[in-house]
Amino acid sequence: MTALTTTEAAAAAAADGDRLPPPGPDPDAVPSPRGGRLFEALRWGALRAVALAVLLAAWQAVVSAEVWPRVLVPSPGDVWRQLVLASTVHDGVRGYGGHLLVEHLGVSLGRIGTGSAYAVLAGVPLGLLIGTVRPLAVVLEPAVTFLRTLPPLAYLSLLVIWFGIDEAPKIWLLVIAALPPIAAATAAAVRTVPGQLVEAARALGSGPLALLLSVRLPSALPEILTGVRIAVGVAYTSVVAAETINGVPGIGGMIRDAQRYNQTALVIAGILAIGLSGIVLDALLRLVERIAVPWRGRA
Repeated sequence: MTALTTTEAAAAAAADGDRLPPPGPDPDAVPSPRGGRLFEALRWGALRAVALAVLLAAWQAVVSAEVWPRVLVPSPGDVWRQLVLASTVHDGVRGYGGHLLVEHLGVSLGRIGTGSAYAVLAGVPLGLLIGTVRPLAVVLEPAVTFLRTLPPLAYLSLLVIWFGIDEAPKIWLLVIAALPPIAAATAAAVRTVPGQLVEAARALGSGPLALLLSVRLPSALPEILTGVRIAVGVAYTSVVAAETINGVPGIGGMIRDAQRYNQTALVIAGILAIGLSGIVLDALLRLVERIAVPWRGRA
């Protein structure tokens, strides 16, 4: 039998390869990044759902065992009914106190947004001064720390005496609560700006104002935004105190009013509304942070 030449062997191998079935998927292949992210999101979402189901089951078990009176610890079903009643028009009654739950929440969010905006407008320049001008830091930093340690209810009565019971004391309380975290974060961020950046800008002829606006402020922006997120959270936790006086409409005022009449289920429904809206608001702030400082966390 005559041996095949090299050319003939190659041609035969190619012909055999054409008759072979196409190769299947490689079991060792790494999944695409998009598929991996989707799987990861589904896995963590399932974990959260399981944790929530366990929490609700434990809550219902405590209520069924009558560990505490129903007026103190209502069931998840009672809370859900109050949530629905506060969100709809029923028997000619519009929500609670003449306002739907979403309206109460919207008024409170408006107050939080206004107070936080004023706090940003005042806190960022204040933090820049504290972080860059040593004499001002000696005078102003203790004042910021003093305000940061005060609970909101400590100065609410004074604000009511000064500004009455309308919107002004509520906004002022939220401003005073939100300003210290922003000022403290800004001052700390400005002080940690790399010295090489400052010296390089000075070598290029930048003056004090140009250094502040073009070097120190952009470099400190990630930490400033973190301070803003913390400040909004502080304002959110202070809104119930801010709406203690003449706070309806408002989610804090609704909770306070329901507490007076031992409507525990409605109080819990209001707390859940505050918490869930807080999660959404924090997610929006994190999105703004990712857009404004995309270089954060990258080498």
